[in-house]
Amino acid sequence: QVQLVESGGGLVQPGGSLRLSCAGSGIIFSLYAMSWYRQAPGKQRELVARITSGGSTNYADSVKGRFTMSRDNAANTAYLQMDNLKPEDTAVYSCNAHKNEWPTARDYWGQGTQVTVSS
Repeated sequence: QVQLVESGGGLVQPGGSLRLSCAGSGIIFSLYAMSWYRQAPGKQRELVARITSGGSTNYADSVKGRFTMSRDNAANTAYLQMDNLKPEDTAVYSCNAHKNEWPTARDYWGQGTQVTVSS
């Protein structure tokens, strides 16, 4: 059974930092691209950051220079280091594991963790 479990969310003041973790089980973690998405109330889900199985990263323009995504395949865990947080970063953050296969790609989701940036 595949599980992705996020942790590390919470309440932080503007300018503060948080590190989110996404621990995977039931998959060969190193073969999957890992992504962080977020969804704020009343808004569409947004792709925040992605790291490929090879370790290449991409970021949404809104978080470039502030967020850093990494992975530890030995620990089956992906991370999102979030610095200089802003109120507009407030959302539920979810991790996704994706692997291209024929004919259907595999996608798995965690349950999400709340991040609230407020003074």
